[in-house]
Amino acid sequence: MEKKIPVRKCVGCMEQSGKKELIRVVRSKDGEVAIDPAGKKSGRGAYICKDAQCLAKARKKKSLERGLKCGIPAEVYDKLEEELI
Repeated sequence: MEKKIPVRKCVGCMEQSGKKELIRVVRSKDGEVAIDPAGKKSGRGAYICKDAQCLAKARKKKSLERGLKCGIPAEVYDKLEEELI
C-alpha cells in the first residue's frame, strides 16, 4: 500500500505541491509569526514555494497576510528571502 503524500497550496503561485517541497510559515496563538522548517509547530500555517518569484508575488498580493490572518513583520520576509538563496 502506497503512503499518501500530503499536498498543500502555495500562497504565491497557487499551485499545489508536496508538503515537504514547500516552506511553512506559522502564526502561533500569541500572534508570533515564524518560519517552521520542520512543519510541526502548532498554529495557523501558510505554505510558499522555495522560489523567489513566488515570494515576491505573495508579498505584492499580501496573500501570506491573508493566509495567516495577521500582519507579517518585515523580518519574516527577510528570513524567507535568505532561505531561498
